[in-house]
Amino acid sequence: MERSSKDRGHLKPFLRAVIEIAFIIFLFYSNLLMGEFTASNGHGKSLAFAVNDMFTGTNFVIAMISALIGYVVFEYLRKKF
Repeated sequence: MERSSKDRGHLKPFLRAVIEIAFIIFLFYSNLLMGEFTASNGHGKSLAFAVNDMFTGTNFVIAMISALIGYVVFEYLRKKF
């Protein structure tokens, strides 16, 4: 049985929120990687060391909170303007 377009319509806001939050998290981690890689680019340090150093529970919590705040702010601005 095929899903109707009405069923997909209910998922659109949720999927948009997930995509926007994931994009904000991607930007956070890419910025963190640039900072970690340049800071840890001493003698004997590698990209693998920087990646290992940046994936921590604390960084993930910060990324999630930042992404949720960013999503709420952008949704507010999108509805206001």
